[in-house]
Amino acid sequence: MYVKLRVSLIAIFSISLFGCAQPNKDIIPQSYMAYKTVDTIVIDGDDSDNAWDKAAWTPLFVDIEGEKTPKYSTKVKMLWDNQYYYILAKIDEPHVWGYLKQRDTIIFYNNDFEVFIDPDGDTHNYYELEINALNTVWDLFISKPYREDDYVVLNDWTLTGLKSAVKVNGTINNPNDIDQGWMLEIAIPWAAYKTSYYDQNVPENKFWRINFSRVNWQHAVLDGKYQRKKDSEGNFLPEYNWVWSPMGVINMHEPEKWGYVYFSSKETVEDATFSMPQDEKLKWKLYSIFRAQKKRKTKTASIDSITKYEVVVDGKTIPVKLEAHISGFNISAKSPFSNKTLIIKEDGKIISK
Repeated sequence: MYVKLRVSLIAIFSISLFGCAQPNKDIIPQSYMAYKTVDTIVIDGDDSDNAWDKAAWTPLFVDIEGEKTPKYSTKVKMLWDNQYYYILAKIDEPHVWGYLKQRDTIIFYNNDFEVFIDPDGDTHNYYELEINALNTVWDLFISKPYREDDYVVLNDWTLTGLKSAVKVNGTINNPNDIDQGWMLEIAIPWAAYKTSYYDQNVPENKFWRINFSRVNWQHAVLDGKYQRKKDSEGNFLPEYNWVWSPMGVINMHEPEKWGYVYFSSKETVEDATFSMPQDEKLKWKLYSIFRAQKKRKTKTASIDSITKYEVVVDGKTIPVKLEAHISGFNISAKSPFSNKTLIIKEDGKIISK
């Protein structure tokens, strides 16, 4: 059964939370090298700008659980300059449709493309952007993943300065023909993610945690118009979720599993490399323990008790502590690679000391 964990906005949307079993295999996040461009990019939904010729496509998107091949192809290119983060998405689709035209409505009720960004990679205070084939936008700020009871979603947060455009290869909302799909071009200003006036947040030669998702619904045609398909009892059939970096569960809101986009100062692929920091691999292991602990829904009985684990990263065995205290628990390990102590708090935020 396909379900999608989504946010509830009080008095506007209904709450729908679903438990998801953890996968049997480890999920390895994708990575991408985004090169700096000096060429002008016109945001028109077309890939004809010379700059895009210098960027590589990601691998084709996979099912969100990482186990099935999507019915239709999706892929992305990325570039950046000192002002914008550029994204080009090619979305194959024989029936391009959409009816939501008002900003900040629930865009995933149409087929859509989604961007998730966590600039500092601590799993808190991240951003979601959804756009349909009509170029209607839904932008959100999310304080914590939905697994936490005290998360806050700001639906009225606006990604100021956003540029986006769609080009349909076919005819939108015409069920009488077969389309090839749609292309979405996005320019996200770095300034929209500044945490203070003096924050220098352009991630040159750094990485951000990012993921992309495509929502695709089975459809029916009624009175010549597309609509989401229903079952025999009148319930909407669940949507498909296809992503760049697989999540292992039907839930985009586990930011520790998102991919890595490295923003290289190089303008070409020559001499540009990105090696996954070993501390990131250690974080994956710690978050596996964290999710298991959250799933148990019970805390260690005594605040003095300590549970010890060991994990192996690149051939090194690393001790891990799960410590209970009066307000919850911490999971920690000292990295043999950086000598930093990595700590995941009970609300999922990771810090290093």
